[in-house]
Amino acid sequence: MGSALASEDVYLPDTVQTAVKLLVVGHFAVGKTTFVGTLSEIRPLRTEETMSQAGAHTDDLGGVPHKTTTTVALDFGRLTLNEHLVLYLFGAPGQQRFTQLWRDMTQGALGALVLADTRRLEHSYDVMGLLEEHGLPYAVAVNHFDGAPVFAEEDLREALDLLPEIPLVTCDARDTRSSTQALISLVQYLYTRNTQEHA
Repeated sequence: MGSALASEDVYLPDTVQTAVKLLVVGHFAVGKTTFVGTLSEIRPLRTEETMSQAGAHTDDLGGVPHKTTTTVALDFGRLTLNEHLVLYLFGAPGQQRFTQLWRDMTQGALGALVLADTRRLEHSYDVMGLLEEHGLPYAVAVNHFDGAPVFAEEDLREALDLLPEIPLVTCDARDTRSSTQALISLVQYLYTRNTQEHA
């Protein structure tokens, strides 16, 4: 499946001076592959494989009974913000058995966008815990799924135990505009943190 933006030019312009690595993380089947594919201006690199019976006892299909593939290494996409700045998006697999790979991917990342699902909010705790363990700042985007319950922001913040400064937004990983806004919330948060730390 190709990128939603499907640029034919895979090369960066010579004017690009800064590249930023961002992670797109979350539990199993929360929409990370879709999110990266929606925003990537190049055909995204995907390492999806068909789910097998062997993984049935480890991959919780609760709430996503029709899922047939899973990421086994990473998703990778690129988004050029302007002539000087490019974002590299790394989507990490959500299953516990990939924790070491996930930890390795945090190296060199400036921050992470955590995708969450209101049907399985408790599955986000381990992901946020790993980010905090590595000192990686993050924002949370609640991905919209058809038929999923909708909660007020204060209830979501309480359920996810978020500090007041951590951005919390909603998005639809299939939609370019709302996915872009979710990514912007993370970038703005990282910029604000960096400004405050160097003030």
